[in-house]
Amino acid sequence: MGSAELVAAVRRGDAETVHALLDGGEDPDARDPADGVPLLCVAVAAYDEPVAEELIRAGADALRPVGEAPGGDPGLPGGDSALTRAVDGGCSWMADRLLPEVVRLDAGARADLLARARYWAGADLGTELRRRTGAAGPVERGTVRVETWSTRHERYSLGGQTVWDGHLGVLTVLEERFGIRTPFDELLARALARPDRDHGVWSDSVVLLATRRDEETWSAARALSGHPDRLCRLFAADVLRCLVIGFGGLSSRPGSVVDEPAPEVFLPWALEEPDPEVLALVLAGLGEEGDADGNGEIIEPVGLSYAGHPDPRVRLEVPGTLRPEPARARVRREKLDVLYTLARDPDPRVRERAARWLAHCPAEAPGVTDVLAGLLGDELRDTRVHAAYGLAQRDDPRCVAAERGLRPLDVDGWADGGLVRAMWRYEERHPEARERDQPGPE
Repeated sequence: MGSAELVAAVRRGDAETVHALLDGGEDPDARDPADGVPLLCVAVAAYDEPVAEELIRAGADALRPVGEAPGGDPGLPGGDSALTRAVDGGCSWMADRLLPEVVRLDAGARADLLARARYWAGADLGTELRRRTGAAGPVERGTVRVETWSTRHERYSLGGQTVWDGHLGVLTVLEERFGIRTPFDELLARALARPDRDHGVWSDSVVLLATRRDEETWSAARALSGHPDRLCRLFAADVLRCLVIGFGGLSSRPGSVVDEPAPEVFLPWALEEPDPEVLALVLAGLGEEGDADGNGEIIEPVGLSYAGHPDPRVRLEVPGTLRPEPARARVRREKLDVLYTLARDPDPRVRERAARWLAHCPAEAPGVTDVLAGLLGDELRDTRVHAAYGLAQRDDPRCVAAERGLRPLDVDGWADGGLVRAMWRYEERHPEARERDQPGPE
């Protein structure tokens, strides 16, 4: 059994303490004295990825049989492992974390895992929990959001057991790890079974397809761009955008296996797409392409045309379609007016995106410092950081109080780190700002 300290740390989800105890010699395969199951199973049951990763890192065996234990899960037979419980649990990233090197799994073990995932994917989760637990009463349902992965699942709980509705995603991950090429149409069907871009099953299908650097995937996704079903078009836009941003790199960039530049797909689509959610993704794809191969001149007018769109998801993508201006150039008035309007948008995410563009623009932009200063009290911290950064870059003394109001800053963070470095440069130009920041005599 594990030490009381390790067991307590795993139960409360304290990954930092688990890390320290394991590095201090604790057994990663230790069991919970309450029911005799491996601590890795405790982490799996809690869907606690950080703790599970610490145990795996220290050598916990995800294939170790759980065994029969008083008080254990009555629905899981002896001989099950943390890995099979992760598959049963319906969380693809947990199953992926626990999946050992494939060479450790013979054909029978692989077939069993695939069969488990398929069984759960076709089951009514509430009915299955009743069968396994023998418990009466209503099945508790809820939504789980995983910020780390920007995904959500539906959670079903009964009789002390919990499962998520991500078994189709688990099946997708297993097939990929076992070298099985799941057809495009099957991955599309799985995504449409959970028709929400934030759902883990949808994300698993998109991410897998986005790692395929081949004409077949690009062509299959592009063929859906005119599909009458908005969900099919949404899936296509999601896949194509992910390919463009780097999972597969399928644009006209060096090393591409597809000759077709992304704007040839996204530009006509952006002009015709009626659905706001799909349109936002199409514009995001155009924005990711940026000014590659001189396409900025044709992309930018399309983006500007949507600055007044009624849906904030569409307006959010407009700044990304606008070309960066070189230093000493002058930003066109039409473009500035759009960005200044977006910086006052009622949606905070749109303001943040506009602030980011304006803050990082080195070109001349009359009135930009006052616009940025007006964002120093914005409700989103990132917007305030961008605004302070832009003021520092433009030598505006209002950056000093703004930066102090944002402390503590994370020097290694993306937005914070840029502001820290901008303030260092500002203080080199204005040493008196640094002197005023020093504590006075006691």
